Amino acid sequence: MSAAESGKKTLELLSVVIPARDEEGCICSMVEQLHEELHRNNIPHEIVVVDDGSSDETWPLLQSLRQQISELKPVQNTGRHGFGRAIICGLDNMSGDAVVIMMADESDDARDAVRYWQELGKGYDCVFGSRFIKGGGTVDYPRIKLIINRLANKFLQVFFGIRLNDTTNAFKAYRREVIDGCRPLIAPHFNLTVEIPLKAIVRGFSWTVIPITWRNRTTGEAKLKIKEMGSRYLFICLYIWLEKYLSRGDYHKK
Repeated sequence: MSAAESGKKTLELLSVVIPARDEEGCICSMVEQLHEELHRNNIPHEIVVVDDGSSDETWPLLQSLRQQISELKPVQNTGRHGFGRAIICGLDNMSGDAVVIMMADESDDARDAVRYWQELGKGYDCVFGSRFIKGGGTVDYPRIKLIINRLANKFLQVFFGIRLNDTTNAFKAYRREVIDGCRPLIAPHFNLTVEIPLKAIVRGFSWTVIPITWRNRTTGEAKLKIKEMGSRYLFICLYIWLEKYLSRGDYHKK
C-alpha cells in the first residue's frame, strides 16, 4: 500500500515529540543521534523536546544544542507537570503532519523512528512498535517490570480484542489527523501511552505493527513508578472501553 493508493496525502514533515525531565546525562546525545539518523535518511523533521520542570541542566543544555541543530525545538511545559501533560504540550507545539513520540533516555532506537516514517508514508494512520514480536527485542529489561508489562498487555489484548501486544510502550507514530481525532487527551501521566493508541483503534484509524528494539537507560533515573500507575491505567482503559461499546460510534473516524 502506498499513500496514493490509500487516498492519503504525502507526508511533508515529521515531528518527534520527546518529554524530558532531569535528563541532563543523555538528552544531548539522544537528540544528536536522532537528528543524524533522520538527516541521513533525508527525512524533513523537527525535534520537539518538552522540558517538564527539570531541576537539573536539561533546559540550558537544550538551549545550547539549539544553536547547533536548527531542527531542535525546545519547549517548556509551564503548566502542571506529568509525562502525559508534557507529551500533550509537545503535540500542541508541533508543526509536522506526522509525529513520533520517543523517550528521552535513549531507550528507543532512532532507526526505528525512520521505519515508522516509512510505514506512515505507505498510508497507515498509525504505526505501533512491538518489542515482543519476531524481529523485536529488549536489552537489560528489569525482570519484575517485564512480568508486569506482559501481564498488562495481555489484559489489554483480551479486554479490547486486539492483536497488538505492546500497547503500553510510548514509542509510536501517528499522522496528525489521528492526534486531532483522539482529542481531548486527558491522561496526565504515563497512562497517555495507552490512551492514544487505544482511542485510535477504537475510533477506526488504520494501523500496523513493526518490530522494534528497546534498551534500558544507562544514565539518570526511570520516571515510571508502577505502584502509582495501576489505577490510572485502569481508569483510562475503562473510559475507552465504555466509548467502544456505549458511544454508538459518536467519536468514530468520519
